[in-house]
Amino acid sequence: MRLMNLLPFSLTAVLAAQTALTPAPQNSPVPKATKVVTEKEAPKANALEAKFAKETLSSVLDSVNSAWFGQPYQNITAVQMDGSVRAVLSASAINAKVAGDSGGLLKGGATKAGNANVNIKTTYFANGDFKTDFSGDLGNGIWTRVGNKGFIYSKELNAYTTRVDPGPADAPLSYMGWFREVIIDIRKVYSESSAFNATLGKEETSGGETLQTLSFNAPTGAYDPKKREQNLSETLGFWKRGRMDLTFEKTSKMPRKLNYNNEANGVHTSFEFTYNKGKLQNIAISNHSKGFDGPGSLRVSYDANGLMKTVAGELNSQQKKIAFDLNLNWVKDMRSSQIAALPPAGAKKMGGDEQETLMLVGIAGNVMDLQRAGWNIMAPKVSANAPSK
Repeated sequence: MRLMNLLPFSLTAVLAAQTALTPAPQNSPVPKATKVVTEKEAPKANALEAKFAKETLSSVLDSVNSAWFGQPYQNITAVQMDGSVRAVLSASAINAKVAGDSGGLLKGGATKAGNANVNIKTTYFANGDFKTDFSGDLGNGIWTRVGNKGFIYSKELNAYTTRVDPGPADAPLSYMGWFREVIIDIRKVYSESSAFNATLGKEETSGGETLQTLSFNAPTGAYDPKKREQNLSETLGFWKRGRMDLTFEKTSKMPRKLNYNNEANGVHTSFEFTYNKGKLQNIAISNHSKGFDGPGSLRVSYDANGLMKTVAGELNSQQKKIAFDLNLNWVKDMRSSQIAALPPAGAKKMGGDEQETLMLVGIAGNVMDLQRAGWNIMAPKVSANAPSK
């Protein structure tokens, strides 16, 4: 799913309760200009409102694609990224989680914070091919794929495996097409499917701009506090259900605020968007997610050609923090054959399961600390594929 490459973190929060409209007093006459919708007419009126709301969201998505991405990324086939991703959990947070899960039988098990600091240097192509050099608390190595061939190399083990996930079959050639397909993915879920009930919200004025709110609701199941792990596809697909309230400028069609809630995943998060000359500059995050209640932000800077130059962000709570800081260099007409590489000379070839097990043993302390503190993501398995030749 292309959209997930834009989500550097998985948020967690509670479904917002919906409030009922307060009925008018019984002695209040109905104004003559007000048309009373009969029970027979209501379904048709609701269907027309939903259709208009979904069409309006589509126009907002088109405006976002044009203003945030669009033409500057034409003929851009690759992006070179370097920077860091950091996750920090305090020892007290880990101990509190262990004590809670064990009913108080286990206490003081962790004496140090759980940290995961990873430095990355990667070339990522619009068609899904990539080469990433990584180093830090989760190990050191190389992860690459070109077409259906690639490998994962571990420096600590001096070993590699040729089991990799295949790339998308319908991959775009440029990042202008890549961003367009991200927008299409969102449109398919919210505007074109019947999964969400769409309605029009309030209209208001702020800063001299007329704002309109759209609401999309697809109720989820109840939150299960005992569910510490879930399938990766369920974690990354959380945005396909829940409730979204989007407030946008009616003239520019630019988003101003987005409230998103998903009870099953424990998500309750708000985003406020700030612009400079039509370009996104900052997203302020108010996060009231289960186990991660606190502020956050996403900051973007641009070069003279209107291309994103840096992207940095973080989420904070009292005893947890996850942050990333990436520098971006966009490259025209680069081909993935230019980054094809072989594992270092003398490296041992291993089966995927064997190498994965040994790598996990090496980082077990970090993974266990993260899980104990309540991170609701399980490690993805590397899927089998034909070996490189």
